[in-house]
Amino acid sequence: MKIAREPVVWLALLLIALLAAMPYSAPLFGALFPGVPHPLYTRASFFELTLAHCQLVASSSLIAATIGIGLAIFVTRGAGREFGPIVSAIAAVGQTFPPVAVLALAVPLLGYGAAPALAALSLYAILPVLDGTLSGLANVPASAQDSAIGLGFAPSGLLWRIELPLALPFVLAGLRNAVIINIGTATIGSSVGALSLGSPILEGLSASNPAYVIEGALIVALLAVTIDRGFAALERALAPAGR
Repeated sequence: MKIAREPVVWLALLLIALLAAMPYSAPLFGALFPGVPHPLYTRASFFELTLAHCQLVASSSLIAATIGIGLAIFVTRGAGREFGPIVSAIAAVGQTFPPVAVLALAVPLLGYGAAPALAALSLYAILPVLDGTLSGLANVPASAQDSAIGLGFAPSGLLWRIELPLALPFVLAGLRNAVIINIGTATIGSSVGALSLGSPILEGLSASNPAYVIEGALIVALLAVTIDRGFAALERALAPAGR
């Protein structure tokens, strides 16, 4: 009963139902857009597109989390504190680059396909994770740190058993922002040959087919809301341990 009250469960079921019903929605979109000769995107199944989209988002978010959390830990330790402003500035500059520009720079080096999209998404998602982790580590109570040191905790033990658990809500908030940003931004990966939910959107825009655009955008929007509610449920579940 408790699981049934979670919005993420119903949103996930709705997403699955939408993916299952999409192959049979040609009459609906044909009625909505009678002037469109092909109202349903059929170059790839929407289940395949969604799976590829999630793989791209998950891989880039994992890379960004590894880099962002690692950098935040480094610049909050004694040896790396002097690099803190530089790291934050570089991450902020990377966030200002439009993903399309990063894709254009990555294609000559990495070729067409998922690789340049992965690079652009990873770069774009580092800043939210870095900011969240830095905020979390900065808000660890000094009393908790002093008590751990008084109990004989080594620096590594202090980090892994005290600081990071207390900073976890902030880390999850940064990762949540990064993932949601990547879900929307990953659609442009199709412009360089990556398979994603952006494929019907971009083809619909180029062919003046609004049905394709709506089909792709509807799944992307529902996927983003589902993942966001999933992170919210995870944060609630981990809150007692974090405290």
